[in-house]
Amino acid sequence: MALFEIGNLTFSYAASGMRKALENVSLRVEQGEYIVLCGTSGSGKTTLLRHLKSVLTPAGKRSGSITFQGVPLEQVSPGEQAAKIGYVMQNPDDQIVTDKVWHELAFGLESLGCDQKTMRARVAEMACYFGIQDWFHRDVASLSGGQKQLLNLASIMAMHPQVLILDEPTSQLDPIAASDFLNTVRKINLELGTTVIITEHRLEDIFPYADRAVVMEDGHIIGSDTPRNIGKNLWERKSRMFAAMPTPVRVFYGSGSGGECPLTVREGRSWLSRSFPDGAAVNALPGHSLPEELEQPAIALKELWFRYEKDSPDVLRGVSAEIAAGSIHAIVGGNGAGKSTTLKAICGICRPYRGKVKLFGQPIGKYKSTQLFHGMLAMLPQDPKSLFVANTVREELAEMTEDVQRQQQIGALCQITHLLDSHPYDLSGGEQQRVALAKVLLTEPRLLLLDEPTKGIDSIFKEELARILCRLKEQGVTTLMVSHDVEFCARYADAVSMFFDGQILTTDTPRRFFGNNSFYTTAANRMSRHVFSMAVTAEDVVTLFRENRHE
Repeated sequence: MALFEIGNLTFSYAASGMRKALENVSLRVEQGEYIVLCGTSGSGKTTLLRHLKSVLTPAGKRSGSITFQGVPLEQVSPGEQAAKIGYVMQNPDDQIVTDKVWHELAFGLESLGCDQKTMRARVAEMACYFGIQDWFHRDVASLSGGQKQLLNLASIMAMHPQVLILDEPTSQLDPIAASDFLNTVRKINLELGTTVIITEHRLEDIFPYADRAVVMEDGHIIGSDTPRNIGKNLWERKSRMFAAMPTPVRVFYGSGSGGECPLTVREGRSWLSRSFPDGAAVNALPGHSLPEELEQPAIALKELWFRYEKDSPDVLRGVSAEIAAGSIHAIVGGNGAGKSTTLKAICGICRPYRGKVKLFGQPIGKYKSTQLFHGMLAMLPQDPKSLFVANTVREELAEMTEDVQRQQQIGALCQITHLLDSHPYDLSGGEQQRVALAKVLLTEPRLLLLDEPTKGIDSIFKEELARILCRLKEQGVTTLMVSHDVEFCARYADAVSMFFDGQILTTDTPRRFFGNNSFYTTAANRMSRHVFSMAVTAEDVVTLFRENRHE
């Protein structure tokens, strides 16, 4: 008997009129499977996952059937669903309900009416299994994003669910924390036999290990097969989704090679070793270094110190940096290092008690707020929902400008024209990010601050976002972004800075920055550095591969 059986599921949101979020979706999920659900933003992934737990099912018009262990899902009691169907959301703060770590671990068991002895045993077991004993008694508010998401996972696993559903669980985590989290999910599947259904835009750490990859497009399932076959199928069909495939897959097909495609970095490394047994004649691409000093930086930070409360530790500990005008500058680093606080300090939301912020050579205090936030500075926050105040996307854009033609231009640029009559809260995480970006761009800023701009968006819109940023760069706009997306930073940034312990430690070109790192680097670099030097993107590896084959 299948764990889940979905038959001809069709669904449209109440506010979206006739537009179908899901159309004739049929899927069978077996006990113990590890399924990765792929697709562009708005393809229906989150909508489908939310239909697998009644309490999360969105309002709208639905037809078709869903059974859980042979029983129609609507006939499975809420208590049984809570115990057997675990669900981890994108944003860890949306799911945490208590103030202490130990209480969060016990909350689900309390809700199920579990007796005290069993509850204590399960909480202790989960604390040990997930390695969270050291912060067992801490306040939840003091945890980093990665720790909160791990706590969510542990709290759900304490209830011993039969299936674990994860919707973009690493969208707010740094690369190392994300990799650790996904390895834990895989361990749960392998060791405990828990069925896993996961949707992720970062496929490097999950795609190769899945039993099956299911690809969605415009509310339909267009593919369901082994990961290796899905990669081949998407390449042969020239599908837009091929851009989301892991780096080894993209490099293999981009290089024109034959044989079996590598899925993991390790397999990709072996394939390159076989391809170049004597090394590569051309092993590096031309590079450049950054100037030691900037004559007229767009942003100049000098010795910024900041703490959120009088007696709390400093979050910023002497931050100094210069951002070149008309450039795309990325700041990377672990969760809780102070990256987002730095952006808030630049736009005056957080006021450092020591240090200076200058914009185009002038102290930020010299600007009036009307000057600063109209035509000068704009910030896209980490949570796009914080910008939403209206009932439709059209009204959101109208709030920023009455110029309908300008609204249409920016709407088309951010690919949200088809969403204008939708409620912002009915959109997927990636669609919300695009709407928020459109609102920010309507202020026509000279300085654009982006906090995790690629969070929740698919690889296709990432390329479109890069085109938008490059177009703004040509117009003289300076972009400073905080990001955990090292692949995006490596490909599109002009400079990358490393943030650690409340300060910026180093700044370099993406090729030199990621090429010299062992862990905080790209999959392309980890896969190819034994053959090629400073190749940090899939495109770098493909270029060097082809150059050497043509010799």
